[in-house]
Amino acid sequence: MNTITPVLEAKQISKKFQKVQAVKSLNLSVYPGEIFGLLGPNGAGKTTTLEILEGLQVPDTGEIFMKGLDIRKHLQEIRKFSGIQLQSTSIYEKIRVKEVLDLFSSYYKVSTSSDDLIAKVSLQEKSRSLVKTLSGGQKQRLALALAMVHDPEILFLDEPTTGLDPQARRNIWQIILDLKSQGKTILLTTHYMDEAEQLCDRIAIMDAGEIKLIGTPAELIKQLPVEATIRVNLLEPILPFPTLPGVAEIKEEGKYIKLGTRDLTQTLRALLTLPESISQKINFHDLQISRSTLEDLFIYLTGKQLRE
Repeated sequence: MNTITPVLEAKQISKKFQKVQAVKSLNLSVYPGEIFGLLGPNGAGKTTTLEILEGLQVPDTGEIFMKGLDIRKHLQEIRKFSGIQLQSTSIYEKIRVKEVLDLFSSYYKVSTSSDDLIAKVSLQEKSRSLVKTLSGGQKQRLALALAMVHDPEILFLDEPTTGLDPQARRNIWQIILDLKSQGKTILLTTHYMDEAEQLCDRIAIMDAGEIKLIGTPAELIKQLPVEATIRVNLLEPILPFPTLPGVAEIKEEGKYIKLGTRDLTQTLRALLTLPESISQKINFHDLQISRSTLEDLFIYLTGKQLRE
């Protein structure tokens, strides 16, 4: 049990829009200095949950505390130490990058210099450029810089890399990891598996407004009945395929056999020491091993793939 006081705590949060129950009795705690991810498909309730935690939406029921302050009673105080990057940020396009950062800085008593922010998000070459000339990835980096203008302790990032190319996504990842190294607490939403595994210390998997599981990526993946899958290419049919230690499930896919194992090492040892009469029917050059992933867990929990 974590004895550290949460920097953000939500208790029994619910939100309904007409007939749609967007969030259902949600509870979560976020601790100082961690990257906490809300993972799920579009429509899972991630953005609504984030907007409630940010104070942009009022929940129908429940309580939210940030650094011990009730968000309903102390929202203006909370705004001083929290920063928000929305899923889509609209910025006047006929203004220069440095100018828009200077403008936002003027809204706060305490702010970071625009030059420092531009350096943090690697936009030095674009500081004098108009916003309309920026690429999608550059605009996302600018939006992140705007969220950091007042050097907040807590950052909310709503799907910060959606629609970006792989290089632009990794640029954003590095900025987020740099913020964590500075002691910032970050709560982000995503539907990208690799993003969640690369960035998040803990993850809440959401679907249909509910949290299914919370834990570290490794802890969550351990909830699956199999640790890994071995894909065996058969040169000749082997029926029935021999029972191997550790194997929890066997699936036939044409000339392939997929072995779901609870103990990869044990199963591999047994597979590689099969009698020659059997092993000569296996194409060991095409043996494929895949570790179980967060996406596998999501499918296991909800019966459907994560979708954009």
